[in-house]
Amino acid sequence: MYKRTLFKTLLAWSKKPNRKPLILRGARQVGKTSLVDMFGVQYTNYIKLNLEIKADRDLFEQDYDISQLVAAIYFQRNLPMQPDENTLLFIDEIQACPKAAAYLRYFYEQRPELAVIVAGSLLETLLDRHITFPVGRVEYLFMQPFSFKEYLLAQGELEAYQMLKQVPCPKFSHQRMLRLFHQYALVGGMPEAIKTFLTNQNIIDNNAVYENLMHGYMNDVEKYAPNKTMVHVIRHAIAHAPIASGERIHFHGFGQSNYKSREMGEALRTLEKAMLLKLIYPTVATNPPAEIDIRKSPRLLFLDVGLTNYIAGIQQYYFKVTDLNAIFLGKLLESLVGQELLTIYPEQINPLKFWVREKSQSQAEVDFVIPLQKYLVPIEVKAGATGRLKSLMQYMDSAKHNKAVRLYAGDINYSKVITPKGKSFFLINLPYYLASQVYQYL
Repeated sequence: MYKRTLFKTLLAWSKKPNRKPLILRGARQVGKTSLVDMFGVQYTNYIKLNLEIKADRDLFEQDYDISQLVAAIYFQRNLPMQPDENTLLFIDEIQACPKAAAYLRYFYEQRPELAVIVAGSLLETLLDRHITFPVGRVEYLFMQPFSFKEYLLAQGELEAYQMLKQVPCPKFSHQRMLRLFHQYALVGGMPEAIKTFLTNQNIIDNNAVYENLMHGYMNDVEKYAPNKTMVHVIRHAIAHAPIASGERIHFHGFGQSNYKSREMGEALRTLEKAMLLKLIYPTVATNPPAEIDIRKSPRLLFLDVGLTNYIAGIQQYYFKVTDLNAIFLGKLLESLVGQELLTIYPEQINPLKFWVREKSQSQAEVDFVIPLQKYLVPIEVKAGATGRLKSLMQYMDSAKHNKAVRLYAGDINYSKVITPKGKSFFLINLPYYLASQVYQYL
C-alpha cells in the first residue's frame, strides 16, 4: 500500500473535538479502502464491515438501538468490547444497505467517541435506492487519483518529493522534476496502473489495467442508470469523456452522437456524481464572489490522465515531445493541472472554476481561477512567451489585485508585465509540476 496525502487529513479528523462520521467519496479504484486500511493501524481496534456481505448487512437490518448495534458488531467479530476512543469502525459499500446511512446520526449524537468512516461505490448515483445521509451530522472527504506528490512517494523518489515541497523548488532539480512529471502524466494516478508500471516499467503492460478499469466503469452503469435507454446514453458518455477531457463541451450531440441536450446532460451529471468526471463551469467575475454561470458551456475534466492517454491513443506522443503542452493540443496538460488542483481541496466536491469574457468583439478565457483571501488569482497553462497571454491580461485589467500565475515547462521565474491598457502586475511563472504547490508561491 502506498502512502496517500489524505492520511494526514484523516489524522486531523480523528483528533477533532466535534468529529462527525466521515463519508469518504471517490471513484471506484482510486484507493479509498486501502487508505482506510492503512489508517486503521493507528487504532487498538479496527473493525471493517462490508455491507455487500450479507452477515455484515444484516447487522443494520435488525432495528437495534445504537448501543445494541455496536455490541452486535463486536460480538460478530468475536472481539471484547473496548472504549469507543480506541476503535475505528469502517463501513464499506454502504450503498448496499440504505438503513445503515440512518445510523450515522446516532453514531454522531450518542457515540461521538467512536470514529466512523463510511465509503461506498456510486453513492449519489443510486437513484432507486434513495440513500440519504443525515444533514449536519456527517462530513465529507473527496479522494482523487494519485497526485504527482503521491506518485513520487510511490516511485521511491523521496529526494524529489522533498524538493517539490521546498519553496522555492531548487533550480538544480528542474530537469529531473520535469522528466518525472512527464512520466506521471503518461501513467496517470490510478493505483493499479502505478503499481503495474513500477513493476514492469513499460507503459504497454499498463494497457490491460486501463482497459479493465474502463470495462468496470461501463459495467457499473446498469447499477445506477434509471432505465435501459439511459444505460446506452451513459455508456456513450463514458466512452467519449476521456477524449473530450480538457475542452469545453456541448451536451447536444456530445461525442458525435444524436443524443439531445437533456439526456446527455443527465448522463454527464450522473457520471459527475460517480466522480468519473468534473463539469467545470465558468465565471465572468474577476473578484469574489465568483458565481458560476451554468448556462454557459462547461469544461469537462475526466477522472485520470492515464486513462485519457489510453482511450485517446496518444501514449506514443509522450516519447516524441519535451513539452507536454504539445500533446493533444494542450488539452492533456489542462486536464492534468486540473487533477493536481483538485487535490488541494479534498473537502470540496468541485472547487474548480475558469474565467470567460464572451463579448462579440472581445472573447477571452483563462484556464483556472483560484481564491486567495479576498481575491481571485488567474492561472494560465501555456508554453508560449509572455506576450501571448492576451486573455490573462484582459483578466488582470479587471482584477483588483496584481498577481497572476502561468504554468509552463520553464523554471521558476517572476516577471513584471504591463497590459495593453497600462496595468502593471506580477506574473509568477511556475513549472507544470508545481501546480499543486501554487499557493506556496502566492
